[in-house]
Amino acid sequence: QDSFYMTLQHGVDWFSEVVQVPSERKYNSVLFGGLIGSIFSILQFFSSPLTGATSDYFGRRPVMLLTVIGMIASYSLWAISRSFELFIFSRILGGISKGNVSLSTAVIADLQSPKARSKGMAMIGVAFSLGFTFGPMLGAYLSMEKEKGEIFYVRSAMFAVMFAVIDLAFVFMLLPETLPKEKRVSSIMSGFQSAAGLISPRALFQFSAVSQNMETSSKENLKILGLVYFLYLFLFSGLEYTLSFLVHQHFQFSSLEQGKMFFFIGITMAVIQGGYTRQIEPGNEVKTVKRVGLAFHLKYQKGSLMGILRSLGALARAFGPIVSATVYWLAGAEVCFTVCAFSFLLPFVLLGYIQKQRKE
Repeated sequence: QDSFYMTLQHGVDWFSEVVQVPSERKYNSVLFGGLIGSIFSILQFFSSPLTGATSDYFGRRPVMLLTVIGMIASYSLWAISRSFELFIFSRILGGISKGNVSLSTAVIADLQSPKARSKGMAMIGVAFSLGFTFGPMLGAYLSMEKEKGEIFYVRSAMFAVMFAVIDLAFVFMLLPETLPKEKRVSSIMSGFQSAAGLISPRALFQFSAVSQNMETSSKENLKILGLVYFLYLFLFSGLEYTLSFLVHQHFQFSSLEQGKMFFFIGITMAVIQGGYTRQIEPGNEVKTVKRVGLAFHLKYQKGSLMGILRSLGALARAFGPIVSATVYWLAGAEVCFTVCAFSFLLPFVLLGYIQKQRKE
């Protein structure tokens, strides 16, 4: 019984009591997992813009290699952890290193061909969808295949280490530098602007770190785009989280049935990203609700821009589940899902406003 674990558990118990969550082990596990996930997302919120800004000065390749090494260290610590504190430390290191997701987006943004950029962004979406689909299944399978006396998560952790090492070799041997020296920022401080400009939510929504030299109309469009991205992920992550409560409480889904449900969701996402999204013509992204349409109008500091967008997404994923779970247990499933469903209209309205500005 680690003291830090007990501290977090007391926090989960307090939240459960406040929002009147039934005292079942299933619900406690979901809430505790959500708390760990929120911590992970908050770390990405801090690390993503800093990683992107650093790559605008040093280049994409060296920063990518450094973050992958960080992931290897994170998974290795997870594999050898025998205390909750060490496990949390491994997740902290992993959360910081996960800034390489925004870096991958910046690498695609560096491509000269609009068609290649569109397809590259779609492939990133496919990769996420496939990971969402098969990752939990592989982890669950490996945890059940443990030998007598073996800790259940060791095989899953070692499998993750193996994949991260392969990723490091792949990046080292095959990934070229996509940001030429002449397109990099003149100093690392010009990429950072200031720490507050990269980790302050208000500054992030204003895109302060990249908008100084932009036209007023482009700056306003970028702010709206960031708000659209945040709202969509805030609502989606909240619904995805509370879906586990819904199917268990109202339909008595077992863990296996929930796994099948999320498998179907992941496959659907992969088909849409890999099939439909890849066919979107360059310049039509906003029309088809693709979030990257305006981002490529920035010639420089794409790493910072993608980092800011990724950080806004992490902020949404950190607080979306908390707000959604609170509404679910205080007001009921019907209110929670109805309000969220109608709230999804807000991003569409905002995207329409962007289109009007672009026509003007």
